[in-house]
Amino acid sequence: MSDIKFDGKVAIITGAGAGLGKTYALDLAKRGAKVVVNDLGGARDGSGSSSSAADAVVAEIKAAGGEAVANYDSVATVEGGENLVKTAVDAFGTVDIVINNAGILRDKSLLKLSEEEWDIVLAVHLKGAYCVTKPAFKIMKEKGFGRIVFTTSGAGLYGNFGQANYSAAKMGLVGFMNTLALEGAKYNIKLNTIAPVAASRLTEDVLPPEFFKKMKAEFITPLVVYLASEDNQDSCMIFNCASGWYSRAAIVCAKGICIGDGVRDIPAEEIKENWAAITSLEDNKVLTAGVAESFGYLAPLMS
Repeated sequence: MSDIKFDGKVAIITGAGAGLGKTYALDLAKRGAKVVVNDLGGARDGSGSSSSAADAVVAEIKAAGGEAVANYDSVATVEGGENLVKTAVDAFGTVDIVINNAGILRDKSLLKLSEEEWDIVLAVHLKGAYCVTKPAFKIMKEKGFGRIVFTTSGAGLYGNFGQANYSAAKMGLVGFMNTLALEGAKYNIKLNTIAPVAASRLTEDVLPPEFFKKMKAEFITPLVVYLASEDNQDSCMIFNCASGWYSRAAIVCAKGICIGDGVRDIPAEEIKENWAAITSLEDNKVLTAGVAESFGYLAPLMS
């Protein structure tokens, strides 16, 4: 196997003071990347702040002979995202890689979920990815190279009780990736999304103990490192990953059925009669060219 190297590459990793983000930072630095370790240093629910987490990771990287700088901005504001990217440019001259990893939890079932708990989770996960990615994307477009990794969740892809805010934010990231993959394609900007399950402070009281001890963050790192590398030429993909299991997930569009002639009215009763064909996932595919690709299924009605 040929080595994956990051010599000369500059990586921004959000939420890199502990857990998954820390493992990414250490591995990328070991492979030659110059790393910006971003961490607000707050609690699991997003409260508080401290520079100690990011500083400790930077010190560990430097002790091993690598290059790194710390950044303590919140990703949930445009100002914070711009300052994070500025930190990378000021320290290392550019940005090649962004790993959007920062996250918090405010778990509540819907009827107990406050507006503030909804807003702050979407701000960190979804708006945070926008705030950091936009200024970095501009640099990547100008230089003709970029690798961006988003972090979704099985809660977003499949649902999880008591995580309506988190699930909505995480699925929003998939939509964000889908569009940016189209916008970045001709500039060699590859964007992918992972749905990790790993032992961290976000999952310590969510995963059963027997699962938790086998879900090391280090099992997620090799996938992220590959996706962030120049070797990776794939874009707009979603990956489940946990404890050494790696699997592609995808939103697919099935052929379905064309009812009527595109002119006459269609009653609800006709939907009922054709429900099996409408809900069938036979003859499905991943639409890689955006929503316009789905229009091909309408051909029988357009002729």
